[in-house]
Amino acid sequence: MSAHVRVPEQAGVPAVPDTDAVVAVVEAVRLRAPLVQCITNSVVTGFTANVLLAAGAAPAMVDITGEAGPFAAVASALLVNLGTPTPEQRAAAVEAVTAATDAGTPWVLDPVAVGALPIRTSLAKDLAARRPTVVRGNASEIIALAGDGAGGRGVDSTSTAGEALPAARSLVTAGVGAVAVSGERDVVTDGSRVATLTGGDPLLTRVTGTGCALGALVAACAAVTDDALLAALTASAWIGAAAEIAVPAAHGPGSFAVGLIDALATLDGTALADRVRIS
Repeated sequence: MSAHVRVPEQAGVPAVPDTDAVVAVVEAVRLRAPLVQCITNSVVTGFTANVLLAAGAAPAMVDITGEAGPFAAVASALLVNLGTPTPEQRAAAVEAVTAATDAGTPWVLDPVAVGALPIRTSLAKDLAARRPTVVRGNASEIIALAGDGAGGRGVDSTSTAGEALPAARSLVTAGVGAVAVSGERDVVTDGSRVATLTGGDPLLTRVTGTGCALGALVAACAAVTDDALLAALTASAWIGAAAEIAVPAAHGPGSFAVGLIDALATLDGTALADRVRIS
């Protein structure tokens, strides 16, 4: 599947994406229904699949050796999430990334809880060296992946997205296409550009799997644009806007999770544009 949504260039360099570019990627995902292979956290598999379906993408949880590689070669995009890295998943991740790289399939690395935990940290650093399209994580994860810190408290960040920007830039210098740092303000960089996104709602942190599902949505967006920064920015804006729509009717985290999926499915370009705040 060729990727075609692009942003205008200024002096040969792509500009920071605007709202129109973000809306165009959302519309492209819904039109083209990219097939997203997910090697992901067993805690959040169902939620991640439902988020992709609501967005208009097609999820495929193909995460065993012997299948992961051949599937990555034909998928529209690949997510590798290290939330529950069993031996089988670790081998499947390496197999899938190798095949995705050979086939030119865009892929996203979500280095969940790296830093203090040695097995996933070693694997994350190996995979990051294989030039992922996007690395998406919280600030502590990004800092640890770059070798500048010991990680956060489990999956919780102890740093801000702004504090992680130097680490994100170093990952780009090492070959990552773009790095998306999630936080109260999301920061995305591809080295030459930095975009900051505000929005969303604190209830996003009260539902298991919203960050993991965001990684899958980044992969879906990367299937329809070869601008890695735009893909990451769009996914974050999409989740954030859907959260803002879901909050008024929510009675707590449970109803918010249902409302979030509904909002991802029904959000139109106008409603998204009204809530996208990029700087």
